[in-house]
Amino acid sequence: MPRLVKDARLENRTSRLKLPTQHAVYWKAIDAGRHLGYRRGTRKPSWVARFRTDEGKYLQEVLGLADDVLDADGTTVLTFSQAQEKARTWFTAQANGIAVLEDDAAPKTLKEVMEHYLEWFQHHRKGYSTVRYATDAHIIPALGSIKVADFAEPHKAKAIARRIRRFHQDLATKPARLRTRKGARQNFRNGPETPDRERARKATANKVLSMLKAGLNQAYNNGDITSDAAWRQVKPFRKVDAPKIRFLSAEEVVRLVNACTPSFRPLVQAALLTGCRYGELTRLKVSDFNPQAGSLFIAVSKSGKSRTVYLTDEGLAFFETATAGKLGEDLIFTRGEGEPWKTSHQTRPMREACARAKISPAISFHILRHCYGSRLAMQGVSMKVI
Repeated sequence: MPRLVKDARLENRTSRLKLPTQHAVYWKAIDAGRHLGYRRGTRKPSWVARFRTDEGKYLQEVLGLADDVLDADGTTVLTFSQAQEKARTWFTAQANGIAVLEDDAAPKTLKEVMEHYLEWFQHHRKGYSTVRYATDAHIIPALGSIKVADFAEPHKAKAIARRIRRFHQDLATKPARLRTRKGARQNFRNGPETPDRERARKATANKVLSMLKAGLNQAYNNGDITSDAAWRQVKPFRKVDAPKIRFLSAEEVVRLVNACTPSFRPLVQAALLTGCRYGELTRLKVSDFNPQAGSLFIAVSKSGKSRTVYLTDEGLAFFETATAGKLGEDLIFTRGEGEPWKTSHQTRPMREACARAKISPAISFHILRHCYGSRLAMQGVSMKVI
């Protein structure tokens, strides 16, 4: 009987349960070109075998469940040593040319590749809703039917590369999508295309291409796809990620604030006085404001880290007024009848305020952050501090 290999990470359930949950497989080499893997995803933990053929192609087979929760029965639930024995039997069968049983869990189409990637992304990265939207709106409709097995065929891989390249280029020429009621026909942006809009569309196409490549790279690293040549050939548009930075003059700032609705005006003023992002402001609670220190505590920033924003005298006076009479767990900024501000709720009020204030082209809420930065610069604050 072949000697069992050792691996402190996988030998017992206690060690395995300490491993991070992920879609990627934890592999252990048994022999050259032969690996035993442990998959600890959001589904049931399982053992997987991987075999490299003489042609360099990898074959995979799910051997059974790991005994993380259930006790091993030697058939469907396996210990580490039992999984090795079953893997060696399967390796021998492949070496002797016995028909391969496909891994039901392995993705068979690009749509399934992206679904596996999104399942992992949801538990390990921020911005899941953005990637989910781009995948459903763009990637799956255009490319979801591509078969995983075709990536290993050189002539088919070239055709896939052309298809991905055309998909990327088409995204850059289509008008931007607008928010649309569920079930209604998709709305698109109208109006003349300006150089900055063309740049923005190319930047968006690059972002979607990056999401697609991330999903495919994960499948490639997991051994589900055996060649990355098809998407490696597709390059993003160059020099399209830096938009022209827009600032408002002091007069425009006054007109904009005066043109805002009563519930929206405090958010705009807070952004101009702190440089905080929309999401950071809408999550602020009264307890995050420290009047003694003259500061705001941002619990979760874009980077996922917390930070402290120190206020000017004007900012301190503003937040003292904004928090007056509210409890510590109350939101500082709310809509109408105390409803919280949510994703994209700021878009229409900002557009309408710009129209009333005769600010053209209309700015996004994020530009208020730039205005704050430019104001600090004009006051002589160093760029490092800004």
